[in-house]
Amino acid sequence: MTTDPQIHPLKRLWRYSAGHRSAVALATASSILNKLFDLAPPVLIGVAVDVVVNQQDSFLARLGVPDVRSQLLVLALLTALVWGFESLFEYFYRVLWRDLAQTLQHELRMDAYDHVQHLEMAYFEDRSTGGLMAVLNDDINQLERFLDEGANDIIQLITTILVIGTMFLVIAPSVGWMAVLPMPFIIWGSIYFQKLLAPRYARVREQVGMLNSQLANNLGGIATIKSFTAEGYELARISRESDEYRQRNRDAIALSSGFVPLIRMVIVVGFIAIMYFGGLLVFDGQLNVGAYSVLIFMTQRLLWPLTRLGATLDLYQRAMASTQRVFALLDTDAEIVSGGQRLPQDQVRGDVEFEDVSFEYGLGRNSLPPVASSPNGDGSQNRRGVIHHLSLSMPAGQTIALVGATGAGKSTVVKLLLRFYDVTDGRITLDGYDLRDLDLGDLRHAIGLVSQDVFLFHGTVLENIAYGRRDATQEEVVAAAKIAEAHEFIMGLSAGYETIVGERGQKLSGGQRQRISIARAVLKDPPVLVLDEATSSVDNETEAAIQRSLERLAVGRTTIVIAHRLSTVRNADRIYVLANGELCEQGRHDDLVAAGGVYAGLWRVQTGEKEKLKIEN
Repeated sequence: MTTDPQIHPLKRLWRYSAGHRSAVALATASSILNKLFDLAPPVLIGVAVDVVVNQQDSFLARLGVPDVRSQLLVLALLTALVWGFESLFEYFYRVLWRDLAQTLQHELRMDAYDHVQHLEMAYFEDRSTGGLMAVLNDDINQLERFLDEGANDIIQLITTILVIGTMFLVIAPSVGWMAVLPMPFIIWGSIYFQKLLAPRYARVREQVGMLNSQLANNLGGIATIKSFTAEGYELARISRESDEYRQRNRDAIALSSGFVPLIRMVIVVGFIAIMYFGGLLVFDGQLNVGAYSVLIFMTQRLLWPLTRLGATLDLYQRAMASTQRVFALLDTDAEIVSGGQRLPQDQVRGDVEFEDVSFEYGLGRNSLPPVASSPNGDGSQNRRGVIHHLSLSMPAGQTIALVGATGAGKSTVVKLLLRFYDVTDGRITLDGYDLRDLDLGDLRHAIGLVSQDVFLFHGTVLENIAYGRRDATQEEVVAAAKIAEAHEFIMGLSAGYETIVGERGQKLSGGQRQRISIARAVLKDPPVLVLDEATSSVDNETEAAIQRSLERLAVGRTTIVIAHRLSTVRNADRIYVLANGELCEQGRHDDLVAAGGVYAGLWRVQTGEKEKLKIEN
């Protein structure tokens, strides 16, 4: 998606709401009709004054109602009708605008969230969750608040200016122009204030994202904060962000608050002119006293909506700043795009090839900087290039192990296989198809990932296991849990499979979360299984249970195992040893140990042979 950054956000919003034009038209018509009936009572008051003063010579008498009592009855009936229709159209515009606001904010939030889900992983790794939450929630809510109230206020203000301005020029053109004269200055002042306010409210919305980001980060790391007794330090950091938000709001409010007093001073000029010069015309007999009453009341009716223009303008600028941020998010193009080649899971053999693959961070729009803390999980933060001319063969049905020291690039290989990133050079194929040509959904359906960092959603154990196959039956979920050796501990939970695991599964132990993750992979039944340090964070007993589950899960599928503990890959069909993003050794366990290279050195360290040699010497 591309867009002209100069296009005003209101125009973007109008285009976006193209499917709701009829609802906008009905809501607008209701607002205009409500305001027309709202402006009628001052006219009726003027007619009533005319009846009382002029009686048989009144305006109604000239229309064919000579009797004064009949004139008053007509006025009473007209008043009842006017108030009834005013109330009716007020109900309509409130319902219509609020329904439109709810519909648009729902559709905009869903479109923005759907778009975000299809952005590449690098986009998220380079941005804060809190900042995205501010756009998806707070900014869209700002737009909703404007559509709830602000849109109607603007339409009714325009209606008021047009109706009253026309009425003044028709009833008493000799003095009416005095009340109309300030209008251009008011409109110019409104536009000028908009330009001044826009950057201030943009800074407010930016700071909202910063504050939300810090709050989300702290709440997610509350255990760490408590363990390091850093509550006071974090309170001070939040206080600084919140105070900055307050200050930016204060700057915007200080400017927007000055708008109403200035408008009042401009309006009072027109009001005084009508009151004084119109009164002189009445004394000279050039203006009917009823018409004079209408002019005075209408000038007052004009005052109130114009003084509300400041609040409406404030709401409008907040909404436009928020809308700009939402559409900027929607305009962000995904760098990882799905290919057109379909590859259903039941047709996948699982033959994976890395052909002279190179990859480095820092080349794409959202890539990480050359020297930064990279969330790769493999310690590759200090090099731009983390994979160099890597060629790996992973035949269908075999178990392949990737080992190496921290920073070797093992986890990056997994991210490339899942197309979280695209290779810089070379290509990766699945069953002979370049991953970039495959439909992303088909590719990721074909790969099951069990990682060290298990993510469970807030929900039941059953829902988390069935996450990869949401149509699975209870029996299928239980069967998968038994293969993962999770059934026994699940049945020991307070509500069994209906137990709520808490946010990120915090109510469960690390080993329990890992076994649920394995059960999820069992239920998905992928042709290609990736085990990324799946047993590195559990105790020996739990590791043994998980290892038995993984061995059963690996049967009949291509299995890629990333491990620091070499004991877990002794039986792999092929072991690839990586160092600094390059392949330095390959073979089976016994052969690599006998070769005395990098793998053998790692094996000796882990089995304690070096320590034995030191003791013997």
